Amino acid sequence: MDKATLFENARNAIVEFDEELAMATYEEALAQDIDLLELLSQGYSVGIRELGEMYASGEIFVPELLCSAELMKKVTERIETNLGTSDLPQKGKFVIGTVQGDIHDIGKGIVCSIVKSNGIEVIDLGRDVPPQAFIDEAEACGADFIGSSALLTTTMTGQKKIEELLREQGKRDRYKTLVGGAPVTTRWAEKIGADAYCEDASETVGVLLKWIDEMK
Repeated sequence: MDKATLFENARNAIVEFDEELAMATYEEALAQDIDLLELLSQGYSVGIRELGEMYASGEIFVPELLCSAELMKKVTERIETNLGTSDLPQKGKFVIGTVQGDIHDIGKGIVCSIVKSNGIEVIDLGRDVPPQAFIDEAEACGADFIGSSALLTTTMTGQKKIEELLREQGKRDRYKTLVGGAPVTTRWAEKIGADAYCEDASETVGVLLKWIDEMK
């Protein structure tokens, strides 16, 4: 099987939620000594980006995207184990979490999977995260970006508090910040001083990659 066919199989496996094909393609690539980073970037990642675009346009819904995101996670972990995590190129570091008082994280989980598959290191703080914890982790790991998700109108103030703390501590210029979640809007992002509002995982990847290009 030639390289182009392997890459297309990898893409199809993600788009079609086909774990058997995904793993068989991985094993075939190993047998042929194909560069696994190429397989990831030109095969599996192409599929997850395509699904992100399909989700954004309403062609698929959360359950389908979740299935693919989980499969993408398994594939990436398999490749990381084979190569060693340090061998995977990282374009930047992104700290993300669901704000304090909010325990919803399905959307955030999708964002984490798709962002990671695009070569950006993701530090997922989980759910119900205090505002200062976002900043502390960003400082500890040398992050470039801070993302916060709020799924309830009552917890959106946590996103505002992150911005306030960054300014109070003189750290606002160190990070690009983005906000998301069902009740969140561009107007809210502008009001609290965040750098961007992202509606979904596909848009998040686009914004982060744009910022990374600007950093070069």
